Amino acid sequence: MIVKPDEISKVIKQQIMSYSSEMDFSETGTVIQVGDGIARVYGLYSAMSGELLEFSNGTYGMALNLDEDSIGAVIMGSDAGIKEGDPVKLTGRMAEVPVGDGMLGRVVNALGEPIDGKGAIAADNYRKIESPAPSVIMRREVNQPLQTGIKAIDALVPIGKGQRELIIGDRQTGKTAIAIDTIINQKDKDVYCVYVAIGQKASTVARIIKVLNETGAMDYTTVVLATASDSAPLQYIAPYAGCAIAEEWMYKGKDVLIVYDDLSKHAVAYRAISLLLRRPPGREAYPGDIFYLHSRLLERAACLSEEYGGGTMTALPIIETQEGDISAYIPTNVISITDGQIYLEADLFNHGVRPAINPGLSVSRVGGAAQIPAMKSLAGPLRIEFAQYKELAAFSQFGSDLSQDTLQRLNHGERIMEVLKQPQYKPMPVEDQVLILYALNNRHLDDIDLGRILKFQKDLIKYVDKHAPHIKEEIRESGKLSDKLVEDMEAVISEVKKEYNYS
Repeated sequence: MIVKPDEISKVIKQQIMSYSSEMDFSETGTVIQVGDGIARVYGLYSAMSGELLEFSNGTYGMALNLDEDSIGAVIMGSDAGIKEGDPVKLTGRMAEVPVGDGMLGRVVNALGEPIDGKGAIAADNYRKIESPAPSVIMRREVNQPLQTGIKAIDALVPIGKGQRELIIGDRQTGKTAIAIDTIINQKDKDVYCVYVAIGQKASTVARIIKVLNETGAMDYTTVVLATASDSAPLQYIAPYAGCAIAEEWMYKGKDVLIVYDDLSKHAVAYRAISLLLRRPPGREAYPGDIFYLHSRLLERAACLSEEYGGGTMTALPIIETQEGDISAYIPTNVISITDGQIYLEADLFNHGVRPAINPGLSVSRVGGAAQIPAMKSLAGPLRIEFAQYKELAAFSQFGSDLSQDTLQRLNHGERIMEVLKQPQYKPMPVEDQVLILYALNNRHLDDIDLGRILKFQKDLIKYVDKHAPHIKEEIRESGKLSDKLVEDMEAVISEVKKEYNYS
């Protein structure tokens, strides 16, 4: 073997040139206690609240309690590989998630990592999960409708783009169904959707994802998932992660809809973390900052002014009540933060009125500002007649001889109830809603048998599609009911009643 000195010296020179003397400095601490997803860490004197910490096994944690001599950190994942005496590193980063169009159609966990088996996400950017809400100056008034496709909501409790509308009710009353219907109805409307599942059963979420895929809604939707089997810290950050994903699109001038399903479980997860961190408990054992927990999340939903891109984020938080008690701690907190609520009643649901919306307790604080003129003109009388019917129905139980006027109002009220019924996952375009509500308001349904009302609705829409498509076109484009359009609608309704033998 011949040794060539020039070759050896060449290699040594190259190694000297490429040698780097940079040293990596990072502050480290020591785990002094671990358990229940919480680690107490000694050292790390320059840690910030909400900063990410890295444990020796690669798991991340978040610093939440900054005490005098130690730090209380929540562990993002399992604490199985972490033990006393392990070193902990400061990362200098706050918790963040990938954002951008690459998130569409994906299912991710609370850290923004894909869990749908479709490979890595091509992220445009990373965004901190906690960020300040838009200021008053950055906002404008809510005046564009966000159509849910549900007659009872679009007519009586309208939602505008940039609004926060609470969906509240007992378990199994159709809260999630309303949110999913609204997501399905955004197809071809250029609205991006984010569905955040907090503390749900994995099987329930799998069923929802299946429905979104079947209806084609997954193409413009991101699902952020922290199931009941995930740790409390992951359930706690999930809605903030979903909000950060939605915010990226809002600040780019897009319209976004975000659903938090549900914030009751979110509050419970935060209570568990707070109690484990030894924070003092308050009412119902929730910590003192439980109101701030939800207000800083929901205030990030906004309708931005044109100078800031004009994007909107509409939030539909969901709250589960116990025995219909909307005056409990968390429900009243969230009611006071939102711009109205849709209240679902178990009694109505059990009597076959679905969606089981109680129009008396449901309210939208944006109101008619978020309705097209045609719907606005029909919704006013409808709301009054519905309220009168509810009152009369309660009193008519006690009286046997009712006047003709009372009987007519009761008869009309029953038809209102029937028209507002709607099957699950079948949202209705606003032009179809205007058609059937016009027929209802103008007493064209009063002589139709109650059991045939929904069939008449189907026949009317089918007939208009076939013989008078210009009616729907005009409602869609102008949003108004012109005199000529009203004439055409009257003629079509009479024709359908005659042809299908309804009169």
